[in-house]
Amino acid sequence: MTDVLTIALPKGRVLRAVAPLFARAGVDAAVLLADDRSLVRESPAAGLRFLLLKPDDVPTYVEYGAADLGVCGRDVLLERPSDIYQPLDLGVGRCRMVVAGLVGKAPPAGVPRVGTKYPRCAAEHFARRGVQAEVIFLQGSVELAPLVGLSDLIVDLVETGATLAQNGLEEREEVAQVSSVLVVNRAAYKLRHDRVRPLIEALRPPPPASAVDRGARGDAGA
Repeated sequence: MTDVLTIALPKGRVLRAVAPLFARAGVDAAVLLADDRSLVRESPAAGLRFLLLKPDDVPTYVEYGAADLGVCGRDVLLERPSDIYQPLDLGVGRCRMVVAGLVGKAPPAGVPRVGTKYPRCAAEHFARRGVQAEVIFLQGSVELAPLVGLSDLIVDLVETGATLAQNGLEEREEVAQVSSVLVVNRAAYKLRHDRVRPLIEALRPPPPASAVDRGARGDAGA
């Protein structure tokens, strides 16, 4: 097949979570999960090529046409808006972006210092609340910042809250719900619609079992 679609995927945990979705769409999951250092993976039978990238780079590859489609976290799109379509929430990688601080310690009344990997999201969140905050950009170990006095608060992703608790922190506010979404290059969506649209539908997560049960009961009673 010559009409190959290129898909940018994040390496790591999200890749393992989306592999079953691509398997449902006819992709051999072993292609995605192979334990090697190859950054380009081919699935000739499905007419797909995969680029394995750092999560923050996925929207860039899609926006500039190096990939037709991609999968990335909504946190990446919130922090760095890109001119791409976002047609589908894949329902994996669910977590929350939150404000957190030391347990039992209120932030100062003046200008709080906020440590985060998401300076844009943090600044916009506090601005919406009418709070002027000093935002400090950090690339990792964000939970450490309040412990050593670098910041009063942090903005970070949490899944269960266990890491916050282990470091003496507590959630204060929710900034956004986050999950992995499918993104599409605008030109590819228009010019290769006959290839892109079926793939979007094939990757659409099945409805929850409870919804299926309700639909079946409704049909039976009709």
